[in-house]
Amino acid sequence: MGLVTPDYGLLFWALLSFGVLLFILKKFAWKPILQALKNREESIARSMRMAEEARSEIEKLHEESKLMAEKARQEREREIAETKVLREKLLAEAKENARLETQKMLDKAREQIFLEKETAKKELYATVAELTINISEKILRSQLKDKVQQQEYIERLLDEIPKN
Repeated sequence: MGLVTPDYGLLFWALLSFGVLLFILKKFAWKPILQALKNREESIARSMRMAEEARSEIEKLHEESKLMAEKARQEREREIAETKVLREKLLAEAKENARLETQKMLDKAREQIFLEKETAKKELYATVAELTINISEKILRSQLKDKVQQQEYIERLLDEIPKN
């Protein structure tokens, strides 16, 4: 017969060898192969579960890190705001203290200037009075050097006095 249509003998021996091979495989190799496939399937399923758990754990950790970062950012912003408020308060206090100190210094300086001015006025009055007396004395001495001039001056002054 040809290559396309097999002979019955060839067919018989092919089926018999296939059956024997199938029997041997079933008797000795089928269970270990199935067991290996089952173990492999369980290993893959276990690996998949572990990978899924790891992925969910990573997502959980990622969410936690986002929450912690947000919390840290809010805490930082709150501290910055508190620092700004405290800085403004300290600046306002320092400005007020400087203003009060400046006002005290100005008041003290004004008072000192007033006292020195009054002292200078008194000294000036005393000096002017002393100079006036000295000049008047010198004028009178020069005009009244001799007895005749003194007598005439006294008479003139007496004439100017109103008579009642």
